[in-house]
Amino acid sequence: MKRGNFTLLILIVAVLFTYWRGYTFYDTAQGEIAVEYALACAICLILAVKQMIKTHYLNLTMRKVDKLSGRAFEKYLRVQFRHLGYRVRLTESSHDYGADLVIKKRGEKIVVQAKRYEKNVGIAAVQEAVGSIAYYDADRAMVVTNSGFTKSARNLARQNDVELWGRYDIQKKFKIRD
Repeated sequence: MKRGNFTLLILIVAVLFTYWRGYTFYDTAQGEIAVEYALACAICLILAVKQMIKTHYLNLTMRKVDKLSGRAFEKYLRVQFRHLGYRVRLTESSHDYGADLVIKKRGEKIVVQAKRYEKNVGIAAVQEAVGSIAYYDADRAMVVTNSGFTKSARNLARQNDVELWGRYDIQKKFKIRD
């Protein structure tokens, strides 16, 4: 079960339990207050956790970015792109058709292939990004990595108008310290 679905399930169970428990109070008004209080607490808790995650990702150093898992790197990019003003959708972790994120800003849709690598990213990542443009009906594609790119990857990206963001680019655009 996904974390978002699990959180929603916990919220529903808490509200239903409080609702049921609320009607065992002597006064109906007390029960309604208990339900409203539980709902408000659950919403505040969810918002607080989201803010903590956002703050955590916005303050990572490059050394910590280098230690993220592939999926955590995608979530990191989601937070960073949102911080830059993009609307961001994370694709499914498998069967993503070559894009890990779909970002939108000023009417432009961009597919992003994210690669958290220890070595340079090769031509396959650019091919995946190019292939995802049609599937997601995007205007263009990007490949973003914490590393660098091979010469072949840079050549193919140039021929297909795929934007490449390597280590230096994300440090500069996301204002990350080393």
